[in-house]
Amino acid sequence: MGLSTTNQTDLEFAQAMDRDDPLRSFRGEFYIPCSEAGKTQVYFVGNSLGLQPKQTAKFVAEELEKWQRLGVRGHFSGEFPWMPYHEFLTEPMAQLVGAERDEVVMMNSLTVNLHLMMATFYQPTPTRAKILIEAHAFPSDHYAVESQIRWHGFEPKESLIVAAPQPGEETCSMDRWCELIETHRDQLALVLLPGMQYYTGQAFDMQRLTRCAHQHGITIGFDLAHAAGNLEMSLHDWQVDFAVWCSYKYLNSGPGSVGGCFIHRNHVANPDLKRLAGWWGHDKTTRFKMENEFHAMPTAEGWQLSNPPILSLAAIRASLDVFQRAGGMKPLTEKSRRLTQFFADQLTKRLAHQIEIITPPERGCQLSLKIKKGKMSSRDVKRLLDETGFETDWREPNVIRAAPVPLYNQFVEVYSFVDQLVAILG
Repeated sequence: MGLSTTNQTDLEFAQAMDRDDPLRSFRGEFYIPCSEAGKTQVYFVGNSLGLQPKQTAKFVAEELEKWQRLGVRGHFSGEFPWMPYHEFLTEPMAQLVGAERDEVVMMNSLTVNLHLMMATFYQPTPTRAKILIEAHAFPSDHYAVESQIRWHGFEPKESLIVAAPQPGEETCSMDRWCELIETHRDQLALVLLPGMQYYTGQAFDMQRLTRCAHQHGITIGFDLAHAAGNLEMSLHDWQVDFAVWCSYKYLNSGPGSVGGCFIHRNHVANPDLKRLAGWWGHDKTTRFKMENEFHAMPTAEGWQLSNPPILSLAAIRASLDVFQRAGGMKPLTEKSRRLTQFFADQLTKRLAHQIEIITPPERGCQLSLKIKKGKMSSRDVKRLLDETGFETDWREPNVIRAAPVPLYNQFVEVYSFVDQLVAILG
């Protein structure tokens, strides 16, 4: 397919942006899959599973070798002993989400952590028992919230407020969310929202929403599955009560890897907070006295249950090392804004009559796309993209999600992706 002068200019712009990108070397630190034809994929699915850093195998192999060589003594030996291994992740993870060290712990999986947080922070009363969530919340969050409501003896049909966008709209504005909090202020026990909406790619104003909730004494928590490693955040300064996230999307730590949890300093040192306790949350200086009286650590670690899976934590440590050497979230989000804006501009310029971008300007690196009515469905387009080496993500009923990640995706890849869409849509 030939390129017009304008398109050549756009391609040259993309090539120049890649050439001048201060983060360009980090692409070489990841394994990028190949298509069935052996061609390197254009991989826009970091919002589902991030790519593997090349040093991950080394970090994991070191722990396997230690286990082989030392057995149980590996808990106390070497540069990274297993006993405190999770602590080696705390500082870099806290930096990525804008938290203090004592507010963050890597443990469990996202939904397990969500249940642990609701065991502490959802304390309904006969007059204040309701939870506010979004209509298109990730199903696991919805299931967890409903089960917690029932666990406390209430019924979801009475105690669950599910907010949907206005007819004809894809997203709810932050004004709308604050109005809902205001309207239900005397009935709400908890507000649980995403930092980044998984379907539309909308970024939520967590600072404003926290302020709206706290104004009425309402606890607020966030699911950061699509925000951690994608958005620059300041959870501590924003006074967020709690947050949970996974580490296998933008944090590139491998399928099913251990999740993260944030609990604000306003809460972590309160031993009287209700919680589901386990021995790894007990005061580590007396843990092995094996006494059956629980004394919680005065940090987010006090919500731990069991000793963590070291091999998974090793993969997380490998990924966090890349984030640190890249300079953290500030330079990554700066590139992300430029990269995603170029993506949106190219789609609008070349395919405005055939593709609708449902992601608002408040976003991270994901754009959610709908194919407008015509000869080809969104699902057909997704299939043809996959067949030609352009890896995207599908969400029912009709959305293609594409996420150019600043650590390893390029402007030229964005250009070639749109070029392929032009070819598919004719």
